[in-house]
Amino acid sequence: MTFLGLDDLIIRALLEDVGHGDITTNNLVLPTARAEGSFYAKAVGVIAGLEIAERVFSYLEDDILFKAHKSDGERVLKGELIATVIASTRTLLTGERLALNFLQRLSGIATKTNNMAELIKDEKAIIVDTRKTTPGLRVLEKYAVRVGGANNHRFGLYDGVMVKDNHIKAAGGITNAVTTIRGKIPHTIKIEVEVENLAQLQEALAVKADIIMLDNMDVTTMAEAVKITKGRAILEASGGINEESILQIAKTGIDLISVGSITHSAVALDISFLLN
Repeated sequence: MTFLGLDDLIIRALLEDVGHGDITTNNLVLPTARAEGSFYAKAVGVIAGLEIAERVFSYLEDDILFKAHKSDGERVLKGELIATVIASTRTLLTGERLALNFLQRLSGIATKTNNMAELIKDEKAIIVDTRKTTPGLRVLEKYAVRVGGANNHRFGLYDGVMVKDNHIKAAGGITNAVTTIRGKIPHTIKIEVEVENLAQLQEALAVKADIIMLDNMDVTTMAEAVKITKGRAILEASGGINEESILQIAKTGIDLISVGSITHSAVALDISFLLN
């Protein structure tokens, strides 16, 4: 994957970890020594971030050979070989932790996302992520969400309008908020409004919001909201959604289900790196 800022992100991460140099490796290993290292899955999961792991090593040394035995988005079993890399021994030892940090974190997100997507695979609802990401890693984490089988919501405050509860209070109501902002943004940008009850839903529909987020509604109320809306707006469920509740929510006929936990609470996939 490629995006503006990826190089800077990896460089900052290397500076944070390596600093002035790997004091252990540089005093133990000759600069001419070369070796092969392998990444192994220590748990079942979905892989994401192989290219990032490769880029870590390539920043430390031009002359590396990285071979992926799995692809991003592929499910792995415990003990399976994920990738191998041949480089100077110093490069392998210095880069292994940072490469693992990226690979484990992104694979953990892809795994959790995939597990939740599988639960509603027979429903029309689509899982989307949120802005609840690790500062500085949002693009990577949202990439992992896509690898896991879900979609991305807005990337930041700059690429989509979402009128939330505090905006509504500040603007003096849903109608005023939507009317005001519609007159100031390009016609190409959709407007999403967060509502907490059916009365607010009716107001958002009346002012022709494009997307309406049903915030922390119970399943019964959510199903009623779907009936009231009748396709006049995209409906998004949000708030504390987990593996136990997502199928019931999907069965209401909702369009989108935003799940913050796929990024903010994903457990890193257990992966090891061993010299061969």
